[in-house]
Amino acid sequence: MTFRRATTNDAMPLSELSFRSKAYWGYDPQFMEACREDLTLRPEHFRSSAVYLLETDGGDIAGFYSLRPPGSGGSSDPVAELDSLFVAPEYIGRGYGKRLWSHMLATAAALRLPRIRIHSDPHAEAFYTKMGAVRIGEITSTVFPDRKLPLMELILTAY
Repeated sequence: MTFRRATTNDAMPLSELSFRSKAYWGYDPQFMEACREDLTLRPEHFRSSAVYLLETDGGDIAGFYSLRPPGSGGSSDPVAELDSLFVAPEYIGRGYGKRLWSHMLATAAALRLPRIRIHSDPHAEAFYTKMGAVRIGEITSTVFPDRKLPLMELILTAY
């Protein structure tokens, strides 16, 4: 297993991985198509966020995460955001999510981030809770305005 910083050349495979990973939870095709744009990584994403992927020894991408530091990409939000953490469906349930999470925590520590906000898919909430995040409310989906999503937060060591 190898972690490496993702580049814009990884945008298409990571976008496809995020789409397949979300579809794993049984969402219908119409829902998935409506989400496609939100699940697509653009070149600017790699400039504004720390994006890391986990490769298997065979060179497959097992998963990735994207951590957006506070104020990046023109945002005025003072809190960092874990805006992606996806595991390829064929690797779900095999510990890769925990590996990605641990690497993300190390990245957050290197960036001296005191807390991280997570706009969670409902199916991922239990994972984030197990990893130490707490639900602090709900947010409105960017795709479906009548759909509410868990808003979670992880408090890290204060610097």
